[in-house]
Amino acid sequence: MRPNKLKLLPALIGLACAAGLTSAHADERESLEALRQTTLSLIQTLVDSGVLTKEKAEALLAQAKERAATATAAAQPAAAASSVRVPYVPQVVRDQIRNEIKEEVLAQAREERWGVPNAKADWTEHIKIDGDLRLRHQLDQFGNGNPTGTDFIVGAFTPRGTSTFATRAPDFATFNSAGVANANTTEDRSRTRLRLRLGVTGKVTDGVTAGVRLATGSATDRVSTNQTLGQDFNKYTLYVDRAYVKLDPVPWFSFSGGRIPNPWFSTDLVWSENLNFEGVAATAKWPGMTDPSFAPFLTVGAFPVREDTGSRRGRWLRGAQLGLQWQPDPAARLKFGLARYSYAGIEGQVDDDYDTSTLTPGATYGRYEYGSGLRQKGNTVFATNNPADPSATVYWGLASKFEPLALTVAGEFSWFNPVMVMFSADFVTNTAFDRNEIFRRTGLQLEDGSKTGTLLRVAFGASEVRAKGDWQASLTWRRLGSDAVLDGFTDSDFGLGGTNNKGYVLGFTYGLDKDLNLALRYLSSRTIDSPRVLPGTDDTFKVNSLQVDLNVRF
Repeated sequence: MRPNKLKLLPALIGLACAAGLTSAHADERESLEALRQTTLSLIQTLVDSGVLTKEKAEALLAQAKERAATATAAAQPAAAASSVRVPYVPQVVRDQIRNEIKEEVLAQAREERWGVPNAKADWTEHIKIDGDLRLRHQLDQFGNGNPTGTDFIVGAFTPRGTSTFATRAPDFATFNSAGVANANTTEDRSRTRLRLRLGVTGKVTDGVTAGVRLATGSATDRVSTNQTLGQDFNKYTLYVDRAYVKLDPVPWFSFSGGRIPNPWFSTDLVWSENLNFEGVAATAKWPGMTDPSFAPFLTVGAFPVREDTGSRRGRWLRGAQLGLQWQPDPAARLKFGLARYSYAGIEGQVDDDYDTSTLTPGATYGRYEYGSGLRQKGNTVFATNNPADPSATVYWGLASKFEPLALTVAGEFSWFNPVMVMFSADFVTNTAFDRNEIFRRTGLQLEDGSKTGTLLRVAFGASEVRAKGDWQASLTWRRLGSDAVLDGFTDSDFGLGGTNNKGYVLGFTYGLDKDLNLALRYLSSRTIDSPRVLPGTDDTFKVNSLQVDLNVRF
């Protein structure tokens, strides 16, 4: 074993000497110095144990130093001639570079959410997609004593002394090409209906939002998004229900323009829940108010109802509402709103754009019509045709002007939590309704009709049925006079839509699962004044409706 050990000694000694003579990096120098000390200790151990003499050991060390010096000198010219010198980078600098690269990679990973479960792309954080689907079965039961379609035709075209023709249900006074009445006022109707609404809201910046919503329905029915099933399996059409931009430059002010959601604090006594407004609206809160329990607000808006085309005068709706949100204690929240609305160019008058000598209508003839694409039923309308016009086409126009004043109140109380108690009330009066003014403008001597409306509603249960097991029960009583509001924009369900009706609504909704509920409503209504504008005649129109809805939100 001794000869083998001696053969290893020159190599070990050479490494130790090279470690002392050769220039190396800081981390390598530490390793070589450790190897050198280990080798010297090994030689000393061999000397101490008698394996190697002291003289022999010193000779080996001298020989190793000489060989190391020769190898180092021989390597330097070659390195200078053929290699690229790489500057030495200290360990502390290398650590700093490594940490900087690591931080950059981690920052990018956090921004792009690498490896995060259910991670979404950044753009999805600014886009919100929501929608709802409602499947409804509806049964409409008509009163046994309802006037027939023929009765409505006779009533509409009965001369009233020197007055013109008039009615409150022009779409019931219709007939086919054979002259047979085609309105159904007596036969019960059962149908299944579907409503789909799909909306996208995009956050452009912190103060700018854009929204678009598509919905089923009809292009000429602004207060209903229902699609009746049973169309020979034909496809449905989706319409642009909303398309708007909303600006919130400061916390206390917002502006919306386009086809916007209802900006008013209201109930469906005045505005249908399905109605969206075309125009602009702005809402301002009291600047600097830091107490959320007392928050006054002001909303103003202007909306073109019909474009002014020269042959058709423009129609406008303008409004302003002053309101207050008040929370007297943590268990009670109240909201008040007083609104004044004004319609311009909506009322009718006898059309004078008619050449009586040639019996020829002018280019603007019929411009005062309150058309079938806008109206429902209930408002008092009269024939705006020129008395000399022999045509069978009737242009029905609104008898009254419309400037409704509406007071709306709502409250929510959690005294019996988790059962909430909620109420809402709406009172409206048409300040422009004037029988004398109607007679001067139209020639119609109106003996009945009403300019006021009232809604009272109370509900118990969850404020919103969203979770499984949530429920809400409600009772509503309402009375809406014939000319209190424009019938084209009010609720389309009660009394099959429009004004000149009164009655009650019973409702119950139960949550079957998250965002899935079953709702039942029973609506019972009857007319207030004669729907044929024949005071003293028993021609009350009655209809009761049962609606069973399966609602899904997503």
